[in-house]
Amino acid sequence: MYKERTETHCLTLFPLQSVTESFAKVIHGLNVGHLTEHVIQRSKRMILDTLGVGFLGTGTEVFHKASEYSKIYSSNTTSTIWGRPDFRLPPTYAAFVNGVAIHSMDFDDTWHPATHPSGAVLPVLMALSEALPPSPKFSGLDLLLAFNVGIEVQGRLMHFSKEANDIPKRFHPPSVVGTLGSAAAASKILGLSATKCQEALAIAVSYAGAPLANAATQTKPLHIGNAARHGMEAVFLAMLGLQGNKQSLDTQAGFGAFYANYSPKALPSLDSYTWLLDQQDVAFKGFPAHLSTHWVADAAASVRKHLVTDRAPLPIDHIDRIVLRIPDVQYVNRPFPGSEHEARHSFQYVACATLLDGGIIVPSFHKSQINRPQVRELLCKVELQHPQDNLPSFDTLYCEISVTLKKGVTFTERSDTFYGHWRRPLSQKDLQEKFRANASSVLSSDTVERFIEVVEGLENLEDCALLTTLLQGPSPPEMISKFI
Repeated sequence: MYKERTETHCLTLFPLQSVTESFAKVIHGLNVGHLTEHVIQRSKRMILDTLGVGFLGTGTEVFHKASEYSKIYSSNTTSTIWGRPDFRLPPTYAAFVNGVAIHSMDFDDTWHPATHPSGAVLPVLMALSEALPPSPKFSGLDLLLAFNVGIEVQGRLMHFSKEANDIPKRFHPPSVVGTLGSAAAASKILGLSATKCQEALAIAVSYAGAPLANAATQTKPLHIGNAARHGMEAVFLAMLGLQGNKQSLDTQAGFGAFYANYSPKALPSLDSYTWLLDQQDVAFKGFPAHLSTHWVADAAASVRKHLVTDRAPLPIDHIDRIVLRIPDVQYVNRPFPGSEHEARHSFQYVACATLLDGGIIVPSFHKSQINRPQVRELLCKVELQHPQDNLPSFDTLYCEISVTLKKGVTFTERSDTFYGHWRRPLSQKDLQEKFRANASSVLSSDTVERFIEVVEGLENLEDCALLTTLLQGPSPPEMISKFI
């Protein structure tokens, strides 16, 4: 009896740490000394890729619409819209518009468990670094730390549910975990106390979520933009004293509302902390479409070698049947896509376009390409099969394609891992080539090369003002030279 009372009394004096509190302490307590060389190198690759797809995305219709809408907001404090030297917005809306640009073509990085981790975090840090007072300087290491805190929070939350391992069915993960990653990164860069970090996370939970019904539409890129903006807003509100449920990450009625079988656990102590990015790399896309279509393109390119010699056209009239054996992912099952966004989410279109053209590139999703008679003829020959062993997970899925000719011959090829997946990482040279191709749509070749150089040495950069100057796009050489 005495022992039981003693234990109860001790628990009252020293209550167990909540999951939400442990997240807040980690966000507040992590410092540059915790960054490993592996994490620094991987996150620099993520930053370079995200900048590139963001610049490319500024040429899209959805970016233009989001930008036009955001012009109604003004503030004494403003941040750069990437690649637009004469266009500035309040930091929250700069993060929103730049986040939309990043995901406007579904060209941004993908992690496991499934989400796009960088798009909701980097625009926040770039907007805030520009809005902060010039002293003290915000260094490259400060950026890398805050970026990785935002990425880490997303990964930790997804590891609390087995459902997160699969390609989503109900909601778009960046709209959920990305919102909290944004809040975590903003909390870090702004130097919030652990108590305020906890409040920011609680507020961010109420900002989170977007259904998958808007996948393959112009609205889907808003999920990333909103995650960036809403996380930042949650932090600003916490700084003003707004309060939320201090156990928002602990309960089924809190963050658990988004994931089945939600089983949260307190994070490791700072003394023994390890980063998820150290253990799990991201995938970088070779073309702007849903990640699962990259296995399809890889397998289709291999099959095509059996059908086409030299530069001869694909013998469409000789093809009787095309079978795709892929996981059952309904929102990427679009037999006859009618828009660029539907085509980016179509197993069938990516297979047919690859068979026809030999590969997929950025212009492959232009309406003129989607509506070609040859593509439509091929699409009519496609059927899908869903083998029981082909589970909807970016870590395990495969694609097998069989093309049967009218004379009865069948050619079959399979892709287990495409180039760019974390098991077959994109080389640094090819990652830089992707950045060059994307960023050159907005920037001069000199600025593109300077960007590569700066990000490559980001951990040694004393002042991130150089990055924000480069982000503005075309500018007089003397503006850049003062940072060199």
